[in-house]
Amino acid sequence: MKKKLETLLAHIAENGQINDPYSGSHFPIYQTATFDLKKQKLDKVYDYTRTDNPTRDVLENVFSEVCGGAGCVCTHTGIAAVALLFETVLKSGSNILVEKDCYGGTYRLLGIYQKKYNIHVHYADFTQKKQIEKIFQENSIDLVFCESPTNPGLKIIDLKYIADLSKSHKTLFAVDNSLATFVSQRPIIFGADFEVFSTTKYVSGHGSVIAGALVARDKNWAEKIHYFANAGGRSQNPLDVFFIMIGIPTLFIRMKAHEQKALSIAKFLEKRTEVTRIRFPGLKTHPQYKLAKNQMDFIPGVLTIDMESEELAEKFIAKTKIFGEKASFGSPDSRMEIPSKISHASYSEDELKTIGIGKSTIRLSIGLENLDDLIVDLEQALA
Repeated sequence: MKKKLETLLAHIAENGQINDPYSGSHFPIYQTATFDLKKQKLDKVYDYTRTDNPTRDVLENVFSEVCGGAGCVCTHTGIAAVALLFETVLKSGSNILVEKDCYGGTYRLLGIYQKKYNIHVHYADFTQKKQIEKIFQENSIDLVFCESPTNPGLKIIDLKYIADLSKSHKTLFAVDNSLATFVSQRPIIFGADFEVFSTTKYVSGHGSVIAGALVARDKNWAEKIHYFANAGGRSQNPLDVFFIMIGIPTLFIRMKAHEQKALSIAKFLEKRTEVTRIRFPGLKTHPQYKLAKNQMDFIPGVLTIDMESEELAEKFIAKTKIFGEKASFGSPDSRMEIPSKISHASYSEDELKTIGIGKSTIRLSIGLENLDDLIVDLEQALA
C-alpha cells in the first residue's frame, strides 16, 4: 500500500529502509566513529560514519522518498547543503543564474565563489520572465538556483516554468525549499534537479539544532553528492540527525497551524497605519497569491512588513514581550528580525533596495503560541 505523506512521517523509523533489530519507535542513534567489519551480518556494511551511518541513512532515505528524489545527503548546516550543491555541480568558469532575493548566507557564499573560483553569478528577478530568458540567451548557464517563497521578500517563483526553461537549455535547476518544506511543495515533482533544505527551520521545528539536506532527482547526481559529501566532510553527525527526526512526524500539523496564525496576524497588521507595506503570500493582495495557492499546500508562517521608519521598527521589536529578536524561522516561538541587521547583513544598502528591503523592514516568523496572546502583544507594542 502506498502510504500518504502524514502516515509515512508519523512512522519515520519504519519507513527509513534500515533494519532496527529491536524495532524501536524511534530509530536509535549510532553515535560511533567506526564499525567492526568482521561482525556485521547485514546487507549493507558500514565502516566509517563520515561515509555512511545507519541513523543518517534513515533520514536520507525518508527525504529521498518524500521529495521524489533518487538520493539525499544530510549535512551539518543548511548552508553546507548549499555549498555541497555548488561544489558538486560547478567548476571554474561556470555560470550560475540566481534569484536576487536569496538568503544572506547564500549571497555571501556566492561572493566567495566569484572571487576565489571564477564562478560567474547572474542575479535576476525570477518573476520577470523576459529578464531571465535574456540571461539564458546571452550566457551558457550551468545551474539555476532560487528559493520559493523567497527570503525575505516572499515572492513566489513559478517552479514549473523555471524547470521547463532550464530543461530546454540543458541546465540544472535547484530549489531551496526551506520555507515551504516538502509537505507544502515538492520542486523535484515540478522538474527541479535538486532540493536544498535548512532543516534547522520548519523541518525539525524545535530550533535546537542546525542542519541541512540536499536531495538529487537523478541517481548519477545522487551518487556524486554523496561522493563529494564524503570527500569534503559535509555529512551530518548521528546525534543531530536524531534531533531532526524528532520534529518530522509533527511537520504536517505544525505547518497548518503556522499558516493559520500567520494569516490572522497578516490581516491584523494589514489594518495598522504604522505598517506601510505587508508581504504574505496567503493574502489575496499578494501579487502571486494564485500561484502560491496552486503551487503550495501550506503557506509558511513567515511575513515581512515595512514600518514608517527605521526608528519605529526598532522600537516595535524592543517593545514586544512574546516575540524575540532572533535570527531564523520555523520554531515554536514567534520572533522578529530586521533582515538588514541580521540574516541579510551581507547585502549592502543599495543591494537590499534592489530586492525591496530597507532598514525599516521586519521579518516575522509566527510560532505556535495562542493567537490572542500574539495579537495582544503586537497591539501593545504598536501602541
